[in-house]
Formats: sequence, structure tokens, C-alpha cells
Amino acid sequence: MRNILLLLLAAGLCPAQSSSGVPKPPWAGEKKPAATRSSSPRGEEDSNIKVDVKLVNVFVTVTDARGAPVSTLGKDNFQIFEDGHPQKVSVFDKESELPLSIVINIDTSLSTRKDLPLELNSARRFAHAILRPVDGLAVYGFNETIETAVDFTADLKAIDRGIDHLHLGAATALYDAIYLAAEALEARQGRKAMVIITDGGDTVSKTDYQEALRAAQISEATVYSIIVVPIEASAGRDTGGEHALIQLSEDTGGKYFYATTLAQLDQAFRAISDELRTQYLVAYYPAQRIADSDFRRIEVKLTGLAGSSDFNARHRTGYYTSKLE
Repeated sequence: MRNILLLLLAAGLCPAQSSSGVPKPPWAGEKKPAATRSSSPRGEEDSNIKVDVKLVNVFVTVTDARGAPVSTLGKDNFQIFEDGHPQKVSVFDKESELPLSIVINIDTSLSTRKDLPLELNSARRFAHAILRPVDGLAVYGFNETIETAVDFTADLKAIDRGIDHLHLGAATALYDAIYLAAEALEARQGRKAMVIITDGGDTVSKTDYQEALRAAQISEATVYSIIVVPIEASAGRDTGGEHALIQLSEDTGGKYFYATTLAQLDQAFRAISDELRTQYLVAYYPAQRIADSDFRRIEVKLTGLAGSSDFNARHRTGYYTSKLE
């Protein structure tokens, strides 16, 4: 009898696991409190945050004047700074063999119904081109809700089946989808990327842009935005949403693309694939110090190159010492 009581108590204390497969944000099931994950100081307790001295990984994409990836640089061609202070490069690798985790976030709201079949076909080809056995790819569809079409896997047949089962909805929870994808990526090891296919609009998210950006930065994901626009440039566009996606991509070291045709979608996915295959890993151990903010700004400079002004190094603009709440 005592053992039965213990088992019943344990069952009552363990939370039920969601059957949807989608990680739940902190506000799931209730109205999200204001400033739940605000990056502003939250009290005297946070004023003496110490830097976690773990290795900081910075994945860098270098492109030439034509925008093509450059894969021939060495460790001595990189200088890295944290909050303006030079750092010693502890780890350097080219075309890293680290496992790659990718989330493809596909807008399935009504505003994309005409282009959705093309987007799904293009995403399917991208998965087949990029994945190796050590990698994992997940596919999320978002409208007024977010669904996991495929959880992280390298099984191309499972990915194809999941993509085929995505369905249209009404509204668009873009920032919620970014937050949930970032939350899933945060737990992954190795390189991380998020590819977002959308027209840029957001109509029902409980997450705002700043929260979505912070989540993406904490997850260490490189974000690529493929912005699908109407053929008539002035019709049905959300330019504010487009600019938000552009900034999100730039702040995480990614890139944005505009696409109106299948050929342009495929071209964007090929460019993303090429970049992910030619990244540099530049990692360092930051000096431990007291600071009044948990955000550290990163800058990477190229050195020792003839015509260095012709090269561009893209990387995340910084990192948080805190984790997602």
C-alpha cells in the first residue's frame, strides 16, 4: 500500500508532456505577463552578473566583393573583440565538421496560400542537398498556431512526409515561431541555423520582435530569412515585418533574400547551403569580469589580406550570458 501511494504521488507531481511535439513558451496556456523576458535590468540582484567563462563559439561567414563565400582563410586572418577588447582565438576551424542543426520555419497562413506549394518543394530540395547523417533538420509550420511537421532528424523520407502534411491556417504567429524554434535549437550541440520562409507579416504573436531576437541570439542560431513578396510589389506587403526580418538576420550573422518565383527560392536555398558549408569557427574564452549587462558585443575583423576592404565577415553581433527563461 505504501508503494502504491508513493507511485500515485509521483504521478500527480509530474507534469503531463505535450503531445504536439512543439516546445512550449513560458506563457503557454495563459496570458503572457508584461516583460516576461525583458532584457532590461530586473533588480539589484542582476547588477553583479558574472561572465560565464565557457568557450564562446563564433561562426563567421566571409564573402568577397561578389558576395561569394571565401573558404581559403587561416587563423591569422581573424581578430576577435568582445566589448571592444581583443580576445585570444582558442579554437579555429574551417568548414567545420560539427553537426549542423537546422529549423525551417514555414509560413502557412492564408496570405501565403498561392506560393506555399512552391515553398514546400524548394524546402524539400534544400533538405536533400544539405543534410548529412550527423545533422538534424526540423520543420515548423506556423499560422495562428505553430506545429512541428518534423522533429530533428536526418531521415529524408520522414522530412518529405512531414512537409507534405503541413496545412494552411488563418493568421500569422511569426515571432512565436521564431521563439519556439530558438528554444528547440538552444538545446542542440554544434552549429545551428534557422531558415524562415514568410511574407514578413505577424498578426497574432504573444512574443514581440525584441523577445524573438533575444531568443535567437541566446540559441546561437544563424538566421536566414527568405521573404516572399507579391508579384505586384505594392500589394499586400508588410514592409515593417520585412525590415524586422532583415535586422534579425543581420544581428545573428545570417542573410536575407527576396523571392517571388520558384527559381529565386531555389537560388536562396542554394546560397544558404553554400554558406553553411564554408563557415569558419572562431572561438575564445572571455576574461571573467563584473558587468552590469549580460549581453556581450562581438566584433570580428579580417587582417593580413590584400584588398581586405573587398571582403565582408558576417557573424552574430553578440551573446547573452543568461539562458532562455
